[in-house]
Amino acid sequence: MKMIKLKEVLDVKRGASLSGEYYSVSGDKIRLTLGNFCYPNGGFKENTSKDDIYFIGPVKSEFVLKKGDIITPLTEQVYGLLGETATIPKDDIYIQSGDVGLIIVDSEKLYNRYAYYLLPSPIVRKQLGAGAQQTKIRHTSPDKIKDCFALIPEMEYQIKAADLLDALNNKISINNSIISELESMAKTLYDYWFLQFDFPDENGKPYKSSGGKMVWNEELKREIPEGWEIKEFSSIFKFVKGKIPDFLSDIPTDNYDTPYITIEVANNALPQYCNKKGMIECIGETMIVMDGAASGDVYIGKTGSLGSTLAKLISQRPDVSNNLIYMIMNSYKSVYKKSNIGSTVPHANRTYIEKMKIALPKDNTYYSGQFDIIYKKIILVQKENQELASLRDFLLPMLMNGQVTFKDLK
Repeated sequence: MKMIKLKEVLDVKRGASLSGEYYSVSGDKIRLTLGNFCYPNGGFKENTSKDDIYFIGPVKSEFVLKKGDIITPLTEQVYGLLGETATIPKDDIYIQSGDVGLIIVDSEKLYNRYAYYLLPSPIVRKQLGAGAQQTKIRHTSPDKIKDCFALIPEMEYQIKAADLLDALNNKISINNSIISELESMAKTLYDYWFLQFDFPDENGKPYKSSGGKMVWNEELKREIPEGWEIKEFSSIFKFVKGKIPDFLSDIPTDNYDTPYITIEVANNALPQYCNKKGMIECIGETMIVMDGAASGDVYIGKTGSLGSTLAKLISQRPDVSNNLIYMIMNSYKSVYKKSNIGSTVPHANRTYIEKMKIALPKDNTYYSGQFDIIYKKIILVQKENQELASLRDFLLPMLMNGQVTFKDLK
């Protein structure tokens, strides 16, 4: 391996300056933003944080990217974003904007997929962080990326290393698709049973569609199934807010061996570890973000000590499982998030949520059980993904600096 500056093996091109007058909610070209980087998990994601993601103005063809092109952020909207990479999934759809750099490799010296993993490696990421402009939002530039030093091995090694890391990421991607399908199945069932009221009747047929009796409810201003009750959320679950730990360790130790659950960890980032003494334990319950931009978002299935920006929701009824609570909260999220309070830092409005009302059967044991089955499978796949991500992140720095050879991995 030889230590060189990256400019000897690659180039970085800044994207186009795109005028806001051409932003649109529809079109055939999508402008790339920092929201297309799936941080902290890595890779590309569709940007769901904005509506006007399309660009309908004139743009040079060199800024319309191809499938397989590698991009990297030039602005650090979220701390730690610099050094991330993503791969463009389709031809001729995505426009490279000014906050995004395009990585162009010298194919005789650097394997394209190796470059994808090289930039996020600790040796490069630390240099980017140290050289970033120290403003509230840090920035880097194509020249600063190219001035970073890295060890570059022979091409055969690059290919094997990248193929190994790709295999791990591909398995993670397949698992994510399985999780999405299972979540979609759960949502469909919830919509049928609790919104359209087509739950199975005594004959196994959809209740409302098969002529089940509906009665008008004045509180909800709609018809609900006969025999169902109106319940405030406060009678279904209670809030238990998390805490700030005394110390965090990057690796588990004898005293600090409990994963510390933050919003990032809820989104499947690898955790830091804390001492669980005095902390709020979470064992898979539904969690809600109480503070920050994501206030009101809900998660499920994590085990560890609950962070201070989160609260867990504890069931107050034996027939309502944590998973059914999660489905209820997801269904009502678009309603209660509008009640968030705080002008500078948003906060979830606990009082508003507790007073919300829902129609429920007198006994929810069957429905809870069905969602429990689905989410048990989801949690198993999520656990496998965490193990795969840990292995990938363990191997990445060693593969990038030559500590491990492929003979050692056999």
